[in-house]
Amino acid sequence: MPLEEIGWLRRGACRSSDPDLFFPLAPSPQQEARAKAVCASCQVLEECRAYALRAGEPDGIWGGLTPQERRRSRFPAGWRDSAAS
Repeated sequence: MPLEEIGWLRRGACRSSDPDLFFPLAPSPQQEARAKAVCASCQVLEECRAYALRAGEPDGIWGGLTPQERRRSRFPAGWRDSAAS
């Protein structure tokens, strides 16, 4: 990660949380809800989310989004249809 990306990490609400909350071996709806609750109060939520989308982070909760939610955000429904036209 480039040095200019690190600054916001130090201000993240997750910095004092157990990393397993955000990167569980077996995600569950309850675990995701707990991680998202931490994200909801975070002052760098937008920076975190933008980084994860830009970097294509494949795992974990970043910016309050699961990997599936990030994929949907990057590739909204119907994106292939418009490319095929």
